[in-house]
Amino acid sequence: MPSRIKNAMTVDVEDYFQVGAFENDINRHDWEKFECRLERNMDVILAMFDDHSVKATFFTLGWMAQRYPHVIRQIVDNGHELASHGMNHMRVGDQNKTAFAEDVGSSRKLLEDIAGSQVKGYRAPSFSIGEKTLWALDVLHEAGYKYSSSIYPIRHDHYGMPSAPRFAFFPIEGHDFLEMPVTTVEFMGRKIPCGGGGYFRLLPYFISRSAMRRVNGKDRQPCIFYFHPWEIDPGQPRQFQAGLKSRFRHYTNLGVMENKIRQVLTEFTWGRMDEIFLNSRE
Repeated sequence: MPSRIKNAMTVDVEDYFQVGAFENDINRHDWEKFECRLERNMDVILAMFDDHSVKATFFTLGWMAQRYPHVIRQIVDNGHELASHGMNHMRVGDQNKTAFAEDVGSSRKLLEDIAGSQVKGYRAPSFSIGEKTLWALDVLHEAGYKYSSSIYPIRHDHYGMPSAPRFAFFPIEGHDFLEMPVTTVEFMGRKIPCGGGGYFRLLPYFISRSAMRRVNGKDRQPCIFYFHPWEIDPGQPRQFQAGLKSRFRHYTNLGVMENKIRQVLTEFTWGRMDEIFLNSRE
């Protein structure tokens, strides 16, 4: 029996050669040289969502939108929400305010021009909005975004802001701009990730299911879940030049991820970010 609380299903639309784990091993200028497997993986994801009558939010790289505009139109034509993941998967902290404003402004305009629909949401690559980059939220608000899902309230070697609230909050005083962190569960005074991604892929399914049920049941809050198209693609080209830790994080359990996603679609109720968090205020 699916949970009665509607949770937010999200997809970060990027391919295997664009991930943060390989950013020191693959130069952005070389992206064009890699086999792009996005179309195949997106066909699987859209069919999977259709099988379970799920509508989701797709945080999409502008780089992908420029090259695969038909995929962008597929997302919108299937009733899903289109949102921005920036242009080229640049971490927020690697840009100054001017460059970041250009990035989020151009990616939003590009997506809107292709899809013919408003883009309200943004997710920073590698959840790279944290204590040192909170200025980015003001930039997003000024650029016309209604919400962000860019802060992960955990401690991690590549990202995280443990001091951040676990659930949706208003980070800019006097404005209704929302920050919606990916879901964590509180356990022994610590925030433990349970919102998809690598943790969901690496851990046994029953742990993630139990944690999400706890958030829905005890906290009475919707979960925000995410995954990437490359995570359901065990046939993707291997990057043997990358370090052992990066390869372990990236490749472990790719072969079981699709079935785990299908299971979580069956056992929980899902919807779009904008419909769950924004529609009641608009």
